Amino acid sequence: MSSANHLVVFARAPELGRVKRRLAAVIGDVQAWRFYRRTTAEMLRRLAGDPRWRCWLAVTPDRFASAGRFWPARVRRIPQGEGDLGARMMRSMRRLEAGSVVIIGSDIPGIQAAHIADAFARLGRHDVVFGPAADGGYWLVGVRPRWPAPDLFRGVRWSSADALSGTLANLDRRQKVAFLETLDDVDDADSYARWRGG
Repeated sequence: MSSANHLVVFARAPELGRVKRRLAAVIGDVQAWRFYRRTTAEMLRRLAGDPRWRCWLAVTPDRFASAGRFWPARVRRIPQGEGDLGARMMRSMRRLEAGSVVIIGSDIPGIQAAHIADAFARLGRHDVVFGPAADGGYWLVGVRPRWPAPDLFRGVRWSSADALSGTLANLDRRQKVAFLETLDDVDDADSYARWRGG
C-alpha cells in the first residue's frame, strides 16, 4: 500500500430497519434510514474526490463491500470485518499503515474537507489526532504512518460518554495528541434536533 494519506469512512449498508437504531427508536425506521442515506451520500460527495487523500469506504456487513447498489462507483470499498468497533478500526489502520490513516463515521453532517485536511496536517507533528464529539465520543481518529498501537482501543466503551477518555487512557505521555473541533455525530433525538435546527 502506498504512503498516501488515507481517509476511511466507516459505513453500514443502508438497509431499512438496520441503520441508526437509537435514532430510529425516536423518529422511526423510515426517517432514520432517509437521514442515514442522505448524510452518507452528501459526505461522500464532499470528501471522496479530494486529491489530497485516497478515500475508502469500510462497509458492514462485509458482503456489501463487493456488492450493493448503495455506494458511488468511484469509492474503493473494503470490509470492516469482525469484532467491536475498535477491532474493526484497528484492522483498517493496519491495512493502510504505510500512510497516515484518518477514520470517520458516516453520521457527521457538519464534516467538511477542511476538517480532514486539518487532521492530516496535524499528523505531521502528532502521533494521533481526535475529533471530539459532543456526546463524549469522537467523530474522527487518525494515526501517523506505521504507528497503530495494538492497545489503542483496548477496553473502550463504545457509544458511551467515556469513549474518548477511555481511548486517551490507552496512550502514554510520550505520544503527541492533537484535537480538532467538536462536532456532532447524529445518534439520538437530541443530536438530531440540533442538526434539524442548524
